Amino acid sequence: MRRREFLGVLGGAATWPLAARAQQPAIPMIGFLRSTSLAEFSHLVNAFRQGLKETGFVEGQNVTIEFRAAEDRLDRLPALVADLVGRPVNVIVGNAVASVAAKAATTTIPIVFATGSDPVSEGLVTNLNRPGGNVTGVVFFGATLGAKRLELLRLLVPKATTMGVLTHPNVASTAAEHRDIVAAAQAVGQQLISLNATSSRDIDAAFATFVQRRADALLVGGGAFLNSNREQLVALTARHKLPAMYAWREAVVAGGLMSYSSNQNDAYRQAGIYAGRILKGEKPADLPVMQATKFEFVINLKAAKTLGIEIPDKVLALADEVIE
Repeated sequence: MRRREFLGVLGGAATWPLAARAQQPAIPMIGFLRSTSLAEFSHLVNAFRQGLKETGFVEGQNVTIEFRAAEDRLDRLPALVADLVGRPVNVIVGNAVASVAAKAATTTIPIVFATGSDPVSEGLVTNLNRPGGNVTGVVFFGATLGAKRLELLRLLVPKATTMGVLTHPNVASTAAEHRDIVAAAQAVGQQLISLNATSSRDIDAAFATFVQRRADALLVGGGAFLNSNREQLVALTARHKLPAMYAWREAVVAGGLMSYSSNQNDAYRQAGIYAGRILKGEKPADLPVMQATKFEFVINLKAAKTLGIEIPDKVLALADEVIE
């Protein structure tokens, strides 16, 4: 072989890796969007990553995740969604409020939600078994168990004449939850003091009102906003010696008295599995909305001692988990 020909072959070989890399598909990108802060929900992010891993996707290896958080400012969601759509991401994963904003922005990028509310009434899907369109997800019924939470709270404080109810307004799911709580209270003659909160300052003001009006116990409504402020809620209930029922296990782990809910970690793990399946080519329209089937009643005995409450044996017998 002549020297010139040899160099020509060698030069061509040198370009092979570059050409091969150019032909390889780009690493898929997921947009992970919340209406609240992400700081208080690292456990849900980790559960989501675990679900992805179960389908063969590991962040930093064969998938990237872009995280966005509205920090409880819902007016920021459209811009955050627009940023993710413009990149563009291959899948958007979000809580209910974030997913509604995403659906309003795109009919082509797949969306996977994890919500405690009814996704049909939220307008995310038209049918749980046949979602249609570009949206599917997981329901953990966080905001649809208000009546059951009231029942359990009444078992703990049967002599309570007045109970406070704290909810986050202007969200369809929490409005439905509040209606359920009111109906359940009316059926048993339970007096309620119902207040709303959309900020940390509102939460402080609500507790001042509960104390002034002599509430005997408190039922904290579901939703991402109140969950993201669970540390403040737990601190206030301890300060005012107010027994409280929460809509999320995280509050009890943080020192709250008790909760009744499904497992949000498992819901986000399933959302990760769905995101992975979509990245492999499945369509959201063909993936039925997953629904939680197991619900957990969790009691914190240390919190009960702090509040000066003796948990009746019949209530302890109902608990799925007791934190000591």
